[in-house]
Amino acid sequence: MPRSLRSPIWLTGVLVIALAARLVAAVAVDRLVSATPGRLCLIEGDADGYWRLAGQILAGQDYEVYDPPRTVLRMPGLPVLLAGCRLVFGDRLLPTRCVLAVLGAAGCGCVYWLGRQLAGHEVGLIAAAATAVSPALVVFSPLLLSESTFATAMTASLVPIAMLIKNRGEGAPRLLAAVSAGLLCAVATLLRPTWLPVAVLAAMVIVVVGRWRRARWIEAAVLLTAFGVAYSPWVLRNHSATGHWVITTLWVGPSLYDGLNPDATGDSDMTFFDRENLLGQMSEYEMDQTYRRRAWAFAAANPGRALQLAVIKAGRYWSPWPNAAQFRQPVVKYGLLAATLPLYLFALIGLWTQRRDWRLWLVALGPAVFFGAVHMLFVGSIRYRLPAELPLWILAAAGIVAVLPGCFVRREVPS
Repeated sequence: MPRSLRSPIWLTGVLVIALAARLVAAVAVDRLVSATPGRLCLIEGDADGYWRLAGQILAGQDYEVYDPPRTVLRMPGLPVLLAGCRLVFGDRLLPTRCVLAVLGAAGCGCVYWLGRQLAGHEVGLIAAAATAVSPALVVFSPLLLSESTFATAMTASLVPIAMLIKNRGEGAPRLLAAVSAGLLCAVATLLRPTWLPVAVLAAMVIVVVGRWRRARWIEAAVLLTAFGVAYSPWVLRNHSATGHWVITTLWVGPSLYDGLNPDATGDSDMTFFDRENLLGQMSEYEMDQTYRRRAWAFAAANPGRALQLAVIKAGRYWSPWPNAAQFRQPVVKYGLLAATLPLYLFALIGLWTQRRDWRLWLVALGPAVFFGAVHMLFVGSIRYRLPAELPLWILAAAGIVAVLPGCFVRREVPS
């Protein structure tokens, strides 16, 4: 890469563009949504619950929502963030959307940081630039949904994990990285429960890559301890509220049944929940367990249909254009297609050209594959893929560097 492109001004420019695009999106989304009185979000449903829970927190009331009350419906990360915004800005939505836009732009900085750790400055800069202008990532940033903020926290957690699995250095810097990895994994999991296994998986990889040395065991233990300290209050709170050890939420069962039931199509259709009204007959915990059992019973009795649904949901997850009918206008459809196809193409090139760099594969591709596998059980949508696009662009950026060698220096992994 030419020396001039290594100037900090390029990264600064990318981050300015990322922030400006997201602030413009925040204003546009706010105007569009406010045109319908009482509407909160472009994508209805989850946003209402998050906003109500934020109000409960702000008022010092029980962390529960709806009637009958659901006490462990949503992870607390986004409601706590929204409560902080409402404390400062009141119920005005635009300033809150701007805060979410800033956090979304910060995710582009995390992409650069992670890309630099894995594959060097030029790969990090290209990946950050791509995520800065990605239409879907820009539009999702100001929505009252967890995807964008989770994406930032998730990518931030991968930075110290990447440092640790590179198996370089010793002593205090690595211990600090282990603490950071544990805390950031906890923050990401408190935003979206799907990230829960990552702290344990990272600890295992650190030990194996470190050839079972004592120092690596210590680092793994520090990572898991930091995660446990930050995350355990949520589990203890759930036990206090329900009398059961609930590690994530009591919405797993209905969500699983949404993806595995006789009427399932691969898309989300939660009308069965209100129609059956199990909460009028049993506790929240019993309701969750009942839907889990029914989902697995359906899959066991109908393995062919379950497999067919898994394929359909995978197709929805990896789709290069929107799944929802409300976003199928030509400008949206083809805009997303124009952004997604290069990501897939260059990611495949990156997979081949960097086929010996398993660390790059694991960190950059791992989240997308992991989320894709999870949503072959639940429902499928590009919405669940978006957070994984941040690290996936690092792999694509490595492919771009390989295809355009005259524009960049040879890839060098920093020590």
